[in-house]
Amino acid sequence: MAHPSDFTTRGDQRLPLHVRVKDDLVRRVRANEWSSDAPLPPESALAEQYGISVGTLRRVLSELSAEGLLERHQGRGTFVRRATFQHSLFRFFRMQGSSGQTPGSRILASDTIEAPADIAQVLHVGSRSKALHMERLRLWDDTPFLLEDIWLPLPWFQAVADADPQTLGNLLYPEYETRVGVIIGAATEELSVTQATSHQANLLNCAIAEPLVKIIRIARTHTGDVAEYRESYGLASSFRYQVEIN
Repeated sequence: MAHPSDFTTRGDQRLPLHVRVKDDLVRRVRANEWSSDAPLPPESALAEQYGISVGTLRRVLSELSAEGLLERHQGRGTFVRRATFQHSLFRFFRMQGSSGQTPGSRILASDTIEAPADIAQVLHVGSRSKALHMERLRLWDDTPFLLEDIWLPLPWFQAVADADPQTLGNLLYPEYETRVGVIIGAATEELSVTQATSHQANLLNCAIAEPLVKIIRIARTHTGDVAEYRESYGLASSFRYQVEIN
């Protein structure tokens, strides 16, 4: 890994110093130099590494925070921002007594198979490429409410494929970071309505052809690489959508 003091020999030397420092910090974040529970070095130490004033370093950190790459916590330091998706799907589906809980999960299947052509295209892998496919059921107090089809590119996620599915936690993104070093920085979600297949109806305890809300999520790293394709299916009867319009 390149030392930060070498940044002056990389990139466009015509750029202002603070811009070059910013670019190098972005490089280090994208290289996963800092783990999820470790802050960046203190401002004084970073400023010394780059040979700049603390004031200039703070300007750089503020810009990176505004752009969503870092987050600063008073008294704790500056951290690489991890996108928090654990409640994004659950805000749409309301189950009695579910407020404030993290739902449980049950991995029903975990297989290395050929990715369908449309999913391979999204994952940016070649046709007929192998991918890790997981089917996962989410539950509130042992009541199924969400069924997920998750696709991960291989060999990138081989460590996840090799793991015992029962050892994976209820939140997968921390598992990706711990096992593979992949940090999910952003995602897009698309909602539509479909009908339950016999397989989905059996797992979600509903009637065949009952309306389901389908949520497609494409999750990306800070470098923009697609790390996960996920389809989630939940009962339309428990779906709620609320937005504040001012």
